[in-house]
Amino acid sequence: MDIDIILDPQMSPAAIAELAIAAEEYGIRALWSSNYHQYWDCYTALVPAAMATSTILLGPLAVSPWEQHPLKMANALLSLNEIANGRAMIAVGGGGGVLGAIGWKASADSEPWPGRHPEKGTRYPDRRVRGVRECLEVLGLARSGKITMGYPGEIFDINRPFQMQWAGSDGPLLYSCSSGPQMIRMGGQYADGIQVSDFTVDMMPEAIDNLHIGFERRGETPANFRVGNFWAWHIKADREVSLWEARRELIWRGPVIGKEEHVLRKFCRDDDEVGVIMDNWENFRKAFWTNSGQIDGVPPDLVSRLIEGLSSAGGLDDIDKELARYQGFADAGLTELSLRVHDNPMDALKIIGERVVPALQ
Repeated sequence: MDIDIILDPQMSPAAIAELAIAAEEYGIRALWSSNYHQYWDCYTALVPAAMATSTILLGPLAVSPWEQHPLKMANALLSLNEIANGRAMIAVGGGGGVLGAIGWKASADSEPWPGRHPEKGTRYPDRRVRGVRECLEVLGLARSGKITMGYPGEIFDINRPFQMQWAGSDGPLLYSCSSGPQMIRMGGQYADGIQVSDFTVDMMPEAIDNLHIGFERRGETPANFRVGNFWAWHIKADREVSLWEARRELIWRGPVIGKEEHVLRKFCRDDDEVGVIMDNWENFRKAFWTNSGQIDGVPPDLVSRLIEGLSSAGGLDDIDKELARYQGFADAGLTELSLRVHDNPMDALKIIGERVVPALQ
């Protein structure tokens, strides 16, 4: 199983290039830039890294076709791919923080954004699975270099012929951000790989089963199909600093931000503890926005169980335990584990490069 690194969105292009050089030397497969509404552009930030390296893959995670039309996404992605000599990739998602920032509003029947009042707030786009599928199809047509006489999608239209014959490099790889069953099946049918988010080892068998349904619809099991998992990395030399960072970031773990009670129950002793999480959900957000790492109203023991179950946190002596978890991911079908680093990313990379990558090769 390979290791990828997901970068903090506040890293400058120069800092990313420096980290990319070191990551390439450590044998990291890929760097993913984060796509947020108020930080560096997720494509441009990777350009210095593309020019300073030769083997590591580079791409944004995740970009939604509702924030950037698939045709313009193809322009940006193929431009990065040319600069990187065929080493670009992208993960296409159906939601994401940018849509939340711009207050995307779909129909009244669409799914509300977590933490928003359905009658007032942001809603997810309608027909997200179809929209991501159409985006992947457009990207696939664009990377072929062949002339295409438009694209009559049900959600995204292209009304003029397009041919990106200037894009002579191989690739780029096309991932779908797929965590729900329908999105995983769609990814298996139309993408080169999928990225699930914050999946625990025991969640992987169902995901792989859904992936194979997608392969059946595709008519083949594609060679070298990639299966990744976004996973939070907090391990540091100072254990207390690690746990503070993990508490601060806990709101962004998939089952917490999505209020997925069926997943959260795995870390709770009873329904009352699930209720404590739901009742204090805003306090998880407060711990992040205030940079305090203090989650009011939630017992420390419950917070510790959430951190233990949904991230890699602790001191250096906790690495062997995490390696056992990672081997479980590999045995369950992951081809790569995408570790999201936070504060002091070069320190995190050094630990990952020296202790994790060699153990999984």
